[in-house]
Amino acid sequence: MADEELEQEDNEEEGQEKPSGGKKKWIIIALVVLLLVGASVGGTLFLLGFFDDPEVSAEGEAVEEVVEEEPEIQPAIYYPMKPEFTTNYEVRGRQRYMQLHVTLMLRDNTVVTDLELHMPALRNAVVMLLRNQDYEELQTAEGKELLRQQALLKIQDVLEDEIGQPGIEQVLFTNLVLQ
Repeated sequence: MADEELEQEDNEEEGQEKPSGGKKKWIIIALVVLLLVGASVGGTLFLLGFFDDPEVSAEGEAVEEVVEEEPEIQPAIYYPMKPEFTTNYEVRGRQRYMQLHVTLMLRDNTVVTDLELHMPALRNAVVMLLRNQDYEELQTAEGKELLRQQALLKIQDVLEDEIGQPGIEQVLFTNLVLQ
């Protein structure tokens, strides 16, 4: 009977050692994983130059990098083209009309005087563009966006010829009515 009790105690001690051995394995695995993650982060930082010293000139002084500042973006100026554009189309024997309010977006205030001076040429370019449009295409959002982009290019071409720069950034349709 004493032998049986000793065997039970030995079995209990062995049973306790097995779970603690399993815990040790998990701790070792966790430490290895943490070590690998740390090495990966450290290697990445090293490759990105995080640990590099600033450049030193021949005189031993640190050289500062010259960072070019981006030019400050001026606020937008909106210039409406008055009066609105009105044109008609014949579609399947019926007269259709389009009324279009155009506003130009620019950033340089000096271009406003150039716009006023060359307004007849700008309006002519837009009218010629509008007359060549297909009424069916203008009824879709894609057709309207294409017309807006074409108007931007036409106006920028006229301004490029007259003042030597595109002058405007966007053409905005503030009102577009198709009947």
